[in-house]
Amino acid sequence: MEKTFIGSQLRQLRQSHGETQAQMAKRLGISPAYVNLLESNQRSLSVKVLLSITEIYGVEWRDLLSNEDEKRLPELRAAMRDPIFAGNEPDLLELRAALDHSPRFVARFLQIYDSHRNLTDRLGRGLGQTGADDLLAIAPETAIHNFFRDKENHFADLESRAEDLRARIGGASDDLYASLKRHLRLEHEVSARLVSSTDMPHALREFDDSRAEVRLSETLDHPNRVFQLAHVLGLLAARDIVDDLVASAPIPDEDGQARLAVELVNYFAGALVMPYENFFTLAEASRYDISRLKAAFCTSFEQVSHRLTTLQRAGQRGVPFFLLRIDRAGNVTKRFNATPFTLAEQGGSCPVWNIHAAFDSPGTLFPQLVELPDGGRFLTLSRTADRPALVTSGQTRRLAISLGCASVHSDRVKYADRLTTDASESFARIGITCNVCPRVACSHRAHQPLNVQLRIDANRRGATHHES
Repeated sequence: MEKTFIGSQLRQLRQSHGETQAQMAKRLGISPAYVNLLESNQRSLSVKVLLSITEIYGVEWRDLLSNEDEKRLPELRAAMRDPIFAGNEPDLLELRAALDHSPRFVARFLQIYDSHRNLTDRLGRGLGQTGADDLLAIAPETAIHNFFRDKENHFADLESRAEDLRARIGGASDDLYASLKRHLRLEHEVSARLVSSTDMPHALREFDDSRAEVRLSETLDHPNRVFQLAHVLGLLAARDIVDDLVASAPIPDEDGQARLAVELVNYFAGALVMPYENFFTLAEASRYDISRLKAAFCTSFEQVSHRLTTLQRAGQRGVPFFLLRIDRAGNVTKRFNATPFTLAEQGGSCPVWNIHAAFDSPGTLFPQLVELPDGGRFLTLSRTADRPALVTSGQTRRLAISLGCASVHSDRVKYADRLTTDASESFARIGITCNVCPRVACSHRAHQPLNVQLRIDANRRGATHHES
């Protein structure tokens, strides 16, 4: 057993039972001094004491060993780098001390900080809400994003169920469409068929439970036909896990819960089409070559990119990626995050970031090194992805996707080989949105920032009309 420290968890457990350190020590058969050392993380937990705690206090050892503090540390560091906090930021030791000794205080602080960011963003966009509750309320999309991020974009139970089911279905990836149709018919008595866009003009997939039938739009390409069948199978084979996860999420809104359920079933579908063990092994061996992964699993660029954000299994952790998808107007249509990178919630992401340039060269992958105002540095990979068009309108449903990771992981990703990751001038200085970006003299500025006063001089014309 590796050295394991449970100071904050043990303190919370003791306090929840209204006990002193001496009382807990007596129940566990150890000295009060040893309890004090455990709580201050000066001693690691032994197997014997762990077993005693789980037996006497009736707690699951997984809950006791779950390291929520490590998950919150990147969030806390990112928050402390916000320009609203003037002066020297706390160092890593101070932040770890706060997590060790005041984890509930840190959780409340991060909750307030999220509300602050949400309020600042809404005020900056001028949405016109009149009530304070409306301004501070977290949107369902944000709550879902936070739930996935708190889970590190990884759901072990869904992964396990998907892997077991994929093994039962068998067959190669290029035969998966037929294999899923056969499995749905034999195991669930559900038939699947393609329907013309004339007969189903407003949907890509319809599952009629009463008729035990799945109808797929003929506008779907092969990877998306497979994914939609996998989604339906998730509705049938993983509903219990999805329901439990939705019930555990801090999302009281029914519409938000329904949307979360959809995202969790989508997660299951991705795990079924790209099973963790095989996908992770090839990702590591190919240095995250997206083209190799697409070919091996017969999937799309977007499906592979999304799957790469989920590789956080204990003992088999991949590079922690984030994913952002935008339309031509810059509206965010999808975001998932396993990194400290702060993703724009509603749109208006920085034009210096080449995710926007991807629209100029469809299908071309654009690697870029970027630096945020807080000093965080990242490798990003941006490319377009075409969506199925339901109605012929003369316009393509083209979106842009950016997949990214912290620059410290760039040596593990083949696309960084041609970039100079150790030179400061190699990093493009980007922001999140103009409304809150503190960068001065940016030639792309479109808005006066809320938290920085830019100098205006009638005798001088600067790069933009927002500053002289």
